[in-house]
Amino acid sequence: MMEGLREALQYITGLKAESMEPKILEINGDTYCDKQLTRYHRFPFAEAINVNTLTALVDYIKGKPDELRDSMILHVESPTTVRLYSGLINERDRESLIRTEAIVNEFHFDRPYDQERFLIELQANFLETPDLLTIMQVAGNIQAGTTANYDDDGVSQKTTIKTGIANKTDVIVPNPVKLRPYRTFAEIEQPESSYVFRIMDTDRGPAFKLVEADGGLWKNGTMQKIKEYLEYELSEELEKYHITVIA
Repeated sequence: MMEGLREALQYITGLKAESMEPKILEINGDTYCDKQLTRYHRFPFAEAINVNTLTALVDYIKGKPDELRDSMILHVESPTTVRLYSGLINERDRESLIRTEAIVNEFHFDRPYDQERFLIELQANFLETPDLLTIMQVAGNIQAGTTANYDDDGVSQKTTIKTGIANKTDVIVPNPVKLRPYRTFAEIEQPESSYVFRIMDTDRGPAFKLVEADGGLWKNGTMQKIKEYLEYELSEELEKYHITVIA
């Protein structure tokens, strides 16, 4: 009886081992396998370097040409991210050598700020332009206790601001406004976009917000400027090391 049990266990073990072996099939000239196979001992890839400026990216390419492969790709992924990839290598993979991520101050568009915070955010996150100075003047000089005087037709607004120690005047809130927030690499001219400037009445006084009004078109133009910057700064290296810039 024990002998029969031993044979049965050996048979079951054999079935398990056989089921674990991959089966290769030929169907209509194509090769199939019934298991997902993973290849070991693959060629190791370098770990990507993380930097925060386009200058660092350019310096790396100029200073470490021996680390580049036969062909490379500079991919402008967004207004704040650029990656350096190799061309297709083992099993059609790509190696990422360096990743550049711009450090930008985040102004929260379409979110209301109180008066003090709004003025601070404007000065910290935007280049000075005539429209910026105008909305700062409006936001900073709204007459306390006159929030009920807002006149809003859905597009333009009117409010009361202080123009002196005792003087007041009604002004039309400017809309749309052209502003240049910091939102790409420092080496690139900060893009100008249209915004809707809104004033709201709250229990704690006036609140302010900016709403993007260009549908994100600035992103394409900025990515193109980054591409042009890299092509200019690396004019010799692009040809010498077969580097393609895409955006």
